[in-house]
Amino acid sequence: MANLKSLAKDTAIYGLSSIVGRFLNYLLVPLYTAKLSAASGGYGIITNVYAYTALLMVILTYGMETTFFRFANKEGEDSQKVYSTTLMSVGFTSLLFVVLVLTFISPISSFMGYADHPSYIWVMAVTVAIDAFQCIPFAYLRYKKRPIKFATLKLLNIFMAIALNLMFFLVLPAIYESNGATGLIAQIYDPTVGAGYAFYVNLFCSAALTFFFWKELVGIKYQFDKALLRRMFSYSWPILVLGIAGILNQTADKILFPYIYERSDAHTQLGIYGAASKIAMIMAMITQAFRYAYEPFVFGKAKDKDNRDTYAKAMKYFIIFTLLAFLVVIAYLDILRFIIPNESYWPGLRVVPIVMAAEIMMGIYFNLSFWYKLIDKTIWGAWFSGIGCAVLIAVNLIFVPRYGYMACAWAGFAGYGTAMVISYLVGQKHYPINYPLKSIGVYVAITALFYFLMTLANDNLPQWAALAVNTALVVAFIGHIVYHDLPLKSLPVVGKYFRK
Repeated sequence: MANLKSLAKDTAIYGLSSIVGRFLNYLLVPLYTAKLSAASGGYGIITNVYAYTALLMVILTYGMETTFFRFANKEGEDSQKVYSTTLMSVGFTSLLFVVLVLTFISPISSFMGYADHPSYIWVMAVTVAIDAFQCIPFAYLRYKKRPIKFATLKLLNIFMAIALNLMFFLVLPAIYESNGATGLIAQIYDPTVGAGYAFYVNLFCSAALTFFFWKELVGIKYQFDKALLRRMFSYSWPILVLGIAGILNQTADKILFPYIYERSDAHTQLGIYGAASKIAMIMAMITQAFRYAYEPFVFGKAKDKDNRDTYAKAMKYFIIFTLLAFLVVIAYLDILRFIIPNESYWPGLRVVPIVMAAEIMMGIYFNLSFWYKLIDKTIWGAWFSGIGCAVLIAVNLIFVPRYGYMACAWAGFAGYGTAMVISYLVGQKHYPINYPLKSIGVYVAITALFYFLMTLANDNLPQWAALAVNTALVVAFIGHIVYHDLPLKSLPVVGKYFRK
C-alpha cells in the first residue's frame, strides 16, 4: 500500500502539470473557435498541423524516453552515462531533422497542402525538434524524483503560451481594428497570418524553456558510449514502432481526413471534430499524469516480490477513476460545451463519449504494455499497436468518405479496443497478472447503465432536471467507490476524521 501511496502522490504532482496545464490550454479552444469560425477552416488547420507534430514527436524521440528509464535502472549501467548518451543521440537526430526540413521546405509544404504557407511547416519542424530534445531532460527529472521542477516547467510553458496567444489573437487584433497598422503594431502584427500565430507562439515558448534546463544540460559530465547506444537502440526500435502505431491511433484521422473526405469543406469539418474532441481530452490528462508517475514506478518495482499484485491494484484504480471522469463529463456536457463559445462547432459534441471511451481503452492498453517492457520483449508492443493502427486506418479509409468525422471517432474506439484486448490475452500467457476482472466488470456495467440514464435525462428533461438526475448518478457512483474500494478513513489528510 505504501508503494501505491507513493505512486498516487507522484501522479498527483505530475497531474498538476498535466491536468491544470491541459485545463489552461482549454482556454485556447474558446479563443481559437471564437476568432476562427468553423467555416474559415482555421481551427482545422491547427488541428491538422498539430497532428503531424504529435507523430513527429514520437519519431524524433524514437523510444529513447522509455529506454532511458530501463537502462538507467539496470544493474551494472552508469545512469549518468546512459543519460548523456541518450541526450546526445536525440539532440543530433533532432538537429538533422531541422536541416532536412529546411532544405526541402518547398516540396514538403506542397505535399502537406500548405504551399502558400511554408512557414507553418518550418516553424512546426523547429518546434517539434526542440520539444523532442527536451523530452530527455524532462525524463531525467522524473528519474531523479523531481516532480516539482517537472510540473513547474510544464506549467511555465503553458502560461507563456496562453499569454502570447491572448496577445496575438485578442489584444493585438483589437488594437489593429481600432487604430490600424501603425507604429509598433505594424511591426509585430499582421492579420493575414491568422492561425499561423499559434505556431509561432509555440516555437517561442519551446525555445525559451530550454534555458531552464541549464543544470540538466550543462551541469553533467558528457560521455558518449557507442556500444551502450547500440544496446539501447535494440531495445528502443520496437518501442518506436509501437509509438508510431500508438500516435497514429490518436492522429491518423486528423492527418488523413483532408485527403479522404470527399467534400470541399474538409478543414471546416476537421475543425469541428478537433474542437469537440478537446472536451473529451480529460481522459488524456488522467492517462498522461498516470503515465509520468507509472513508468519510473514500474521499472523501480520490477525486482519486488509483490510487484504483480501492485500492478493489478494500480490497473483497477486507474479504471475506476477514468470511469468516474467519463460520467462527470457526460453529466455536465451541457455546461462544458460552453468551453466552445461558437455554436457552429457544437454539432461535433456527439463524438465526446466515443472519444472518451477510446481514451480509457488507450489508458488500459498503456497499463497492460509493461509486461513486455519488463521482460525486454518490446517487439510485442509493436505488433499490438500496429494491428490496432491498421484497424483504425481501415475504418477511417472505408467510412470517413461517407460518414465524415463520426467515423474518425469510431475508428479510434475500434483501434484502441483491438490493441487492448490482444495485449491482455497475450500478456496473460507470457506475464500473467491476476487482475480483479469481476470487480472491474461491475464498475464498467454500472458506468454503462448510468451513461444510458444520463442520455435519457439529457434528451427528455429540462436542463436543470437533467443536471439534478446526472448529479445524483455521479454521487451514487462515488458512493459505490467509497463503500467497496476506497473507504473514507483510508484517504490522506481527511481520512483521520473518519477513523474510530
